[in-house]
Amino acid sequence: MSVERDVGYLQSLLRELRALPQETEWVEFKQSNDDAPLIGEYISALANAAALLGKQYGYLLWGIDDASHAVIGTAFKPSATRYKQQELESWLLQKTAPKIHFRFFEFAAADGQSVVILEVQAASHTPVQFDGVEYIRVGSYKKKLREFPEKERALWRVFDRVPFEQQLAAQNLGVDQVLKLLDYSAYFDLTHQPLPEGREAILAALASDRMIQRSDSGQWHISNLGAILFAKRLQDFPALGRKAVRLIHYKGNGKLETVRELTGNKGYALGFEGLIDTLKTLLPANEEIGKAFRQEVPMYPELALRELVANAIIHQDFNLSGTGPMIELFERRMEITNPGVPLVDPQRFLDSPPRSRNEVLASFMRRIGICEERGSGIDKVIAQTELYQLPAPIFERTDEHTRVVLFAHKDYRDMEQEDRVRACYQHCCLKYVNREPMNNTSLRERFHIEEGNSAMASRIIKHTIEAGLIRLYDPKANRKTYRYVPSWA
Repeated sequence: MSVERDVGYLQSLLRELRALPQETEWVEFKQSNDDAPLIGEYISALANAAALLGKQYGYLLWGIDDASHAVIGTAFKPSATRYKQQELESWLLQKTAPKIHFRFFEFAAADGQSVVILEVQAASHTPVQFDGVEYIRVGSYKKKLREFPEKERALWRVFDRVPFEQQLAAQNLGVDQVLKLLDYSAYFDLTHQPLPEGREAILAALASDRMIQRSDSGQWHISNLGAILFAKRLQDFPALGRKAVRLIHYKGNGKLETVRELTGNKGYALGFEGLIDTLKTLLPANEEIGKAFRQEVPMYPELALRELVANAIIHQDFNLSGTGPMIELFERRMEITNPGVPLVDPQRFLDSPPRSRNEVLASFMRRIGICEERGSGIDKVIAQTELYQLPAPIFERTDEHTRVVLFAHKDYRDMEQEDRVRACYQHCCLKYVNREPMNNTSLRERFHIEEGNSAMASRIIKHTIEAGLIRLYDPKANRKTYRYVPSWA
């Protein structure tokens, strides 16, 4: 089942919008104006006005008389319209920032005349721009937002009030629709609650965890939290369909040849264990030769995989439209990327107090055991990479994303100097947060360097100090008792 708009719904929506006494700030009527830049300006204005007025969507209608709201029909067909050699919708999306969700619906009104409705998602975290300019509706007029500072201030107050999780993924649904769209039995399994008897008790439990909320009309809304966690099909929720986790497996260490590409379809709570199982299946194992036997060990520790994938889900910026978490598997490394720049310096991931854009989501995922308790995740990732004798992971920021790179095992002699320096810094940070000393001995253990080769560890420490990443804790101490701390400590 989907919340896509069928003709019956669209005709009902058309009747409701036509019944409005006049053009409101979140609805605009046109006859056949197909000027692409003007449509783009209305997308910005309606998105911002809808947010200001607490509406989930703004609407632009073609084929309706502006004064009488009578259906007069339109020749405008957005699906067949091109502008500057591009499809209209594609061009509009390129010019809109941030990339919000909007859709054109072409259908016949009850009397058979052609009508078009443009449904525009309300702005959610920052005013929507078109071609670099923010617009707003003032009465029935479209104006530049900067000309109305009181509306701009009010809009920012709205953004501060409503977190992503409590925004609505679907509105005004019947009980049957809610229970078909969400896997409610999985909710009770994961929260270790018995499945109650009767639909009202099920709905009450979901509402208590803010997965759904009752509407003023007595129907139900599904929150983004409920949909992103427990949707049977994320594609049933248009604004969330692109938030599914993508898994891409490449041949070799480049992106020239794709072996397979998988895109999740379930809500994160439903699909997490299956995703981890798929990852483990695709990843090769390393052969470890012990004193008496050979054994296969995973290329990457499962605990590190679970924590990093969960972090990518929890810390993503849901307001970046059209992109979701992505896992890329290469022959000798794995990259995990999520939309949104990190809220703390990647160099300080290990020691910084946890900060999340999506605290309600993070709290629930901790509650059902998908991720670690607050603040205990990245230190375990580093500890596991040391235990598995892997090169230190890379934590990096791009213009709009956060990326973590895990590397397959390398012998010490095959590591570049930057690999050794990064590992030394992370080892020092791990020791510091665990209230343990980092010294030549502990670093030798990190790299499995023989005791007689302590000079090798000393060279790594020297290079890491020169990089400005660590420092001597007490310069006056005896050389044999030297210990080191991160430069920021």
